[in-house]
Amino acid sequence: MGHGELGAGDYADLARRVRVLEDKEALRGLLIRGWRALDLGDWDTWIGCWAEDAELDFGPWGVTRGRAAIREVVERAEAPFRRMQHHVLNAHFEVEGDGGAGAAGGGDRASGVGYMWFLAVTEEAGKAEDAEESGAPFAMGGPYEWEFRRGPDGGWLLVRLSVGVWWTDGGGAGTPEAFR
Repeated sequence: MGHGELGAGDYADLARRVRVLEDKEALRGLLIRGWRALDLGDWDTWIGCWAEDAELDFGPWGVTRGRAAIREVVERAEAPFRRMQHHVLNAHFEVEGDGGAGAAGGGDRASGVGYMWFLAVTEEAGKAEDAEESGAPFAMGGPYEWEFRRGPDGGWLLVRLSVGVWWTDGGGAGTPEAFR
């Protein structure tokens, strides 16, 4: 082999590294699609990002297990908010497994960390005629920790989400107690 030529092992390594990059982008896309759906109240799209046996560990609420229970708890808690923005910041992912034959069978796993910045306006605050009376929007931030696995179709699903609440701000009229 001459200088600059790639052997079979080099191509295999390159293919593996490209697959990891594609997986990291797919994980980022899953979160952006899901959290944007959450902002829009599109509960079917949001919960479709979760595995059936998923687990949500959110400090103020404790641990919720199962996709249906997670949807019920989050939908109820966020019902008072007229407008929401769920920001995913500084996300970093680690892909585990080779993405080979096991990928279609759900064998690949990934994990990630990032930060949450949540902003919302409640129904009550949103009814005020002027900004002075409407109260400040509610804001909250803290760390995210995610665990993912491939679904039957080869796409990624959220298996576990742990959300810490490091700070809150605002929360005028109508902010649910679960967020205070």
